[in-house]
Amino acid sequence: MSVITYRQALRDTLRAEMVRDENVLVIGEEIGVFEGSYKITEGLLKEFGPKRVKDAPIAEEGFVGAAVGAAMLGLRPVVELMTINFSLIAIDQIVNHAAKIYGMFGGQTSVPMVIRTPGGGGQQLGATHSQNIELFYSFIPGLKVMAPSTPAEASSMLRAAIRDDDPVLFLENLGLYNSKGEVPDDYAEPENDTVATIGRAAVTREGSDITLIGYSRMAMVAEKVAEKLAEEDISVEVVDLRSLRPLDRQTFVDSVKKTGAAVVCEDDWLTYGIGAEIAASIQEGAFDYLDAPVRRVAMAEVPMPYAKPLETAALPSIESISTVIKETLSAVGKRVG
Repeated sequence: MSVITYRQALRDTLRAEMVRDENVLVIGEEIGVFEGSYKITEGLLKEFGPKRVKDAPIAEEGFVGAAVGAAMLGLRPVVELMTINFSLIAIDQIVNHAAKIYGMFGGQTSVPMVIRTPGGGGQQLGATHSQNIELFYSFIPGLKVMAPSTPAEASSMLRAAIRDDDPVLFLENLGLYNSKGEVPDDYAEPENDTVATIGRAAVTREGSDITLIGYSRMAMVAEKVAEKLAEEDISVEVVDLRSLRPLDRQTFVDSVKKTGAAVVCEDDWLTYGIGAEIAASIQEGAFDYLDAPVRRVAMAEVPMPYAKPLETAALPSIESISTVIKETLSAVGKRVG
């Protein structure tokens, strides 16, 4: 096994897929000469040339629409949007075209494209550049929405997204790019066929007292919460959703049936958030097993502040999640601490 960053896992896997399949191309703002705002496309223009690495103008509606057309004609475009916030400019192309063409055309043509885009707060980028608005897209039938949390997941899930015949929104939290983790030694080889199953959650840590559910950056925070609480003899089972559409309800419902309690942590807003869907699914699938109401921990319901102390306060933390877990366990008489 090798230890690499999340950023490197994305870059190397993207390159491997371009080597493997000549129909894979990348398009986005400053991804060629500048090699991308986050250096995910570093070296690709030099290796593959301008026909397969397309620098686009600052017009998301234009180049996302072009990618939809290219996908319909048999190519496999990978679009890089500088942040998920800018996807709002192209929301018509994503929601009314990419997501609906297969169904509206009776299956005569598919749209095998990937939209890679980072989001999330914590980087002092201000309210309009720090949002987690994946809920907009997770709501739409016809789209697949993936949210890897580790370098290994980033690699296997990006490979799956590129090879899939449906449009995929591929979420990359800004706070994860420099995080490190183990990957197989051959992860960057074009012959590697370690392809994740889209729509499959994972129990990343076994536990018995309570289930803690997260995705993307929050799945990593959940692991740290579980480690911290283990020192206090609280056994937390961690579920990484990995995919928001399709949503693997069975995995987290089965976990809650085992533990009898659940907390959902998320980087988006609480009202109408991803956690609301998770809580409803648990209520429907594991009501008779619940010892306490499902609790949710999300960011403050405000546009993200720029000032670092306020930004930090607005985001879920190890401390805030741990507190809610203890409150949930105490409410049902389980020993805490």
